Amino acid sequence: MAFSPLATPGATLDVLRAHGLYTRKSLGQHFLVDNNVVARITELAALTATDPVLEIGPGIGTLTVALCAEAGSVVAVERDARLMPVLEDTLGECGNVTVVHADAVDVPLERLDTPLGLPVALVANLPYSVAATVVLRFFEESPSLRFAVVMVQAEVADRMTAGPGTKQYGSYTVKLGLHAEPGARFPVPRSCFLPPPRVDSAVVRLDRTDRGVAPEVLGSAARMADAAFAQRRKTVRNSLTSALGATPDEVEAVLAAAGVDPARRAETFSIGEYLTLGSAALKSGLLP
Repeated sequence: MAFSPLATPGATLDVLRAHGLYTRKSLGQHFLVDNNVVARITELAALTATDPVLEIGPGIGTLTVALCAEAGSVVAVERDARLMPVLEDTLGECGNVTVVHADAVDVPLERLDTPLGLPVALVANLPYSVAATVVLRFFEESPSLRFAVVMVQAEVADRMTAGPGTKQYGSYTVKLGLHAEPGARFPVPRSCFLPPPRVDSAVVRLDRTDRGVAPEVLGSAARMADAAFAQRRKTVRNSLTSALGATPDEVEAVLAAAGVDPARRAETFSIGEYLTLGSAALKSGLLP
């Protein structure tokens, strides 16, 4: 568990004023100003002195300082060029951090290498506009990533942790669930940010899971989930037929091979069933 000297409204305003900056909502910047939340994030992450850690959207370095005290090395990806000199100032005493000026949506993974290797953890107060996208991206593309502890909109946290049969359960839930399982979660009040956002937030932990299948099956399962949820009010037979441009007979054959009732809807399928569907689709040639 660690704290940050920057996690107060006064300290945050002092830093922003010293650099002549104002918050920029277009980049989803809401600075964390509550040390209790910083402590709970680092406690949930349970980092060790040998862990290389990725942070996305460090802002002025509030959480970064705490991460540097806990982790072996930290690589922080910041999109806003105006914050680079701020981070150089606030992280000046942190000898184990590298700040990368890039967009986390498409930053090459090789730019995230640290003296201890590629990150094994993603710990961040994520910019709301890209939170769901970057979490899925790094679980899909970065094999070294073992877990994530991320602050996101409560609505996004609901999608990350939803179960079959719920309104929040969708193709994103399935695609993330192919790679990670949700763990602990806690809410974060709007008053913990400067400026306060207009939405509720939550911190959630996600741990990588091994589904025991080949990468191409994972990819096929993700494509089947996208197709099944493309028209979620329709039966899976009709939705897959429409979304994949396949014939009803081709879809029926895949569903039969997977042991799936074609009259079911996308939100009723477990992640395991999507893996079965993905495998059947590959074997049948429904998906190239």
